[in-house]
Amino acid sequence: MPRTEIKIGGFGGQGVILSGYILGRAASIFDHKNATMIQAFGPEARGSATSAQLIISDEPITYPYIVAPNVMVLMSQEAYSKFSPELAPGGMLLTEEDLVATHNLRSDVKHYSIPATRFAEELGKRLVLNIVMLGFATAITNIVGREAARNAVKVSVPKGTEELNFAAFEKGYEYGLKLLKGEPEKVMA
Repeated sequence: MPRTEIKIGGFGGQGVILSGYILGRAASIFDHKNATMIQAFGPEARGSATSAQLIISDEPITYPYIVAPNVMVLMSQEAYSKFSPELAPGGMLLTEEDLVATHNLRSDVKHYSIPATRFAEELGKRLVLNIVMLGFATAITNIVGREAARNAVKVSVPKGTEELNFAAFEKGYEYGLKLLKGEPEKVMA
């Protein structure tokens, strides 16, 4: 796999950093790839823009900062407005359907969305929306394998919440597979 740059964005409290951590752990520990992660967040603990920036590659990573992300996973309107212009040509954009209204997308962008918050609420815990998004991203991008991601979720979430998080991951993953089979339409500017 060539160097893949990923940016996950949202607001504080959505589990953005944990999502990046889990994805990096899945890649490096369970898929035996190289991964780096850098996190950024505003001065407030909750509610401000946050991001996790990852690089995943089969080759050694000599520069840990992303230049132009190939993949973006965005879970808030502020993150979309702030980060989407950075998406690399031909990049892939994954958004939370109910929280992000896309506009002015370039024609080369492949866009997929999921109602992750609704799915998390159906599972009884809105806080697992990040794990729904992680499952969705795993299915759509195939950057890490399904089992690698599941293993990383298992060892990264609080004890006693594993089953809920597995259910959230699978909900997102299955939704992603259905979109891929149905040839989701590209969103064009």
